[in-house]
Amino acid sequence: MTTLSSLGYAGEITPAEAWDRLASDPSAKIIDVRTQAEWSFVGVPDLAPVGKQVLLVSWQVFPTMARNDAFAAQVEAHGVKKDDTVLLLCRSGVRSRAAAEFLTQLGYTAAWNITDGFEGPHDPAKHRGAVAGWKASALPWVQG
Repeated sequence: MTTLSSLGYAGEITPAEAWDRLASDPSAKIIDVRTQAEWSFVGVPDLAPVGKQVLLVSWQVFPTMARNDAFAAQVEAHGVKKDDTVLLLCRSGVRSRAAAEFLTQLGYTAAWNITDGFEGPHDPAKHRGAVAGWKASALPWVQG
């Protein structure tokens, strides 16, 4: 877990650390900020073993990939409180970092970016999901 105040959000957390936090912190919530297509065709974290559900709130809207202007309202509608531990996940950790910065600017005190996201970087064959990230960490997930 990396915590640096200069990041503009709570810090970086690995997928395994995020899983442990979800299991141990009753206020911890995971928000998957990818698109509907990614949730449906690539998969989502399965939080049933820790008695929670992944919250699905797109940071960007497919197909234009413009920022979702309703993001903050949708996060709030899911019951996320400003003092909750908020773990943000995307494909590789870029969109979720932007979402963590944004939520922090809105007053969320513990918005974390999950490093390497759900699929992580490309492997030598240019495929995702095997090198790093949620899937490569052998954490529970389901496909649409």
